[in-house]
Amino acid sequence: MASPDDKASGVVQVHDERAQIQEVEDLILAELGRQGYPQASEFAVRLAFEEAITNAFEHGHREQPHETVTVEYEVNPSTVRISIEDKGPGFDPSTIADPTLDENLDKPFGRGIMLIRSFMSEVAYNDSGNRLTMRYDRPPNGS
Repeated sequence: MASPDDKASGVVQVHDERAQIQEVEDLILAELGRQGYPQASEFAVRLAFEEAITNAFEHGHREQPHETVTVEYEVNPSTVRISIEDKGPGFDPSTIADPTLDENLDKPFGRGIMLIRSFMSEVAYNDSGNRLTMRYDRPPNGS
């Protein structure tokens, strides 16, 4: 396992191009592997990252399809932090209805946010709602 002082971090601008998004995702996941995170952790981080970046491009940049999204990440032996910021107007996450309630089961929104919240240890939005910061804590058993 990596030493407590070992960490990798970066800030990357990506366009809505699958190859660029995949390159950043692979970079983050490779670092989880290098630091000995279990496969379940890699799955959780991958799913949350993909949902968050998809939301940034599809919803945040709805009116600005050529804008970039900023991805900031840090991976250390105990925690993974990822922030994704779009250049859109943002939103109020408290207005998103619970997709698991009967009256919302057939509505096509809110599922990505629900998945992110269920897999990550902490999820927060900035005041304008165009920057999501999520944290994943390594499972207590260490691997």
